Amino acid sequence: MKRMIIFCMFFFCSTMVLTAASPRTVKYRQIHQKIEQLETMVKDKDAELLHTPENPLEGCLYTAVTCFKKGIQKLRPVSSQENAKFTKAIRIVSKLTYRDPGEQCESTCESYEKKTPKEFLKGFANLMQRV
Repeated sequence: MKRMIIFCMFFFCSTMVLTAASPRTVKYRQIHQKIEQLETMVKDKDAELLHTPENPLEGCLYTAVTCFKKGIQKLRPVSSQENAKFTKAIRIVSKLTYRDPGEQCESTCESYEKKTPKEFLKGFANLMQRV
């Protein structure tokens, strides 16, 4: 009977470990949620246009993530009342890390088209789903 209980406990624990999401997946999901929150808080009128990578090639993902991380610092909140939430969301999104695969990418941040902050954030959310 003891062996059966131990076996069931072992089976249950190993199943839980296998179904748990990896820490990287959880972090990327959290960053994606913060990007979606920022879309409602960002100032879009009279705001600076930002270089927005769209559909970067596989070897250029690191460059695209770097462009988005630089651009995220230029965003401004639509009102001063949302400043604390906005700053916290920016801080979380800025912590995104993506390893450089060491591949050479021909495109630079400046080679991408400039778009409004909301379009910039939508592009960033799309990239997060690819990464």
